Amino acid sequence: MGMIMGDGMYNFLKVLYRAVTTALVKRRVAEQEAHIDVRLRAVRGRRERDAATAAAHKQVQDDRRRTEVFLEDQVPLGVAYGGYVAIAAVCVVTLPRIFPGFKWYYVVVVCTCMPVFAFCNAYCCGLTDWNIACTYGALANFVVGAWTDAAHGGVLAGLAAHGMVGSVVFTASELIRDFKTGYLTLASRRAVFVSQAIGTAMGCVISPCVFWLFYQAFDVGTPGTDYPAPFARIYRSLAILGADGFGSSLPKHCLTLCYAFFSAAFLISFVKDVAGKSTVARFIPIPTAMAIPLYFGSYLGIDMCLGSFIIYVWERVDRAKAEAFGPAVASGLMCGAGMWTLPESVLSLANVKPPICMTFLSRKTYESLHAVLSP
Repeated sequence: MGMIMGDGMYNFLKVLYRAVTTALVKRRVAEQEAHIDVRLRAVRGRRERDAATAAAHKQVQDDRRRTEVFLEDQVPLGVAYGGYVAIAAVCVVTLPRIFPGFKWYYVVVVCTCMPVFAFCNAYCCGLTDWNIACTYGALANFVVGAWTDAAHGGVLAGLAAHGMVGSVVFTASELIRDFKTGYLTLASRRAVFVSQAIGTAMGCVISPCVFWLFYQAFDVGTPGTDYPAPFARIYRSLAILGADGFGSSLPKHCLTLCYAFFSAAFLISFVKDVAGKSTVARFIPIPTAMAIPLYFGSYLGIDMCLGSFIIYVWERVDRAKAEAFGPAVASGLMCGAGMWTLPESVLSLANVKPPICMTFLSRKTYESLHAVLSP
């Protein structure tokens, strides 16, 4: 988590710095052009148009058309900022009334941090195609629960913060995915945004109704039933640990490791940007890509390493075919793995057991097991 946050924070600050500097440069140029002669301004405008035309001709026709369509209907910045402030104000007023332990200043702090979390998660999702919004929700759960403490409703406040951060971060990441799809399919960006907003508004009404139906019809949350809701128990336990405080609930040196890897990821990202397109930059890893196997387990790292090795060998043999058919092969593998879940679920429901099982044990474990099983 520290590596993902460090890499995401660095890229967030980098994008913010570039946006601010670009805005300042444009403003300075506009002020200078106000004092330039009309003829010189016309000459400069002609040169800029010629340069833009030359750059456009270098692009592929499809990419140029996609860019034009995607940039036509932009969402005004005033609408974006004003909408976020308005929704945050509604949350500040309503959430403390629903969850008494979730004070209004907690909501303000969470709303202030959510854009950073959303950017970091969108960056991670775009880089690795893994949406880890639940991790940011768990982080908010733990921090707000520890901030409130158990005596003042820290468990409920942590769970409320978890739901708030998780839903917002997940929706923001999915919106970026929809924008990508809209770019590829020549869809209007404004239409994509409006569609996402309508779907989110419908979910705010439909999801509680569906949950209420399940809650009334089934025994939800009880172990051993059809709907045990295992993640609910996990998040509640996490909120209880957070409400007990950082010192007593976290393992030893946990925060120290988190701070260290956060700083290391920030530094690695900075060094990678400084290296630019040099040969050294190819060997500097991306912290987020390193963190994903640590988060999901070693099996993912082995799979990604094997896939990278295959595409590396393929590029060495025939780069043109590797670039042309590599995405198709990857899509086929992902579709095949996804389609296998259906027969796997059917076999699981039918209680079909595999005819043979295989496991790997260390020598010490094997000797202990052999001593127990041998007559």
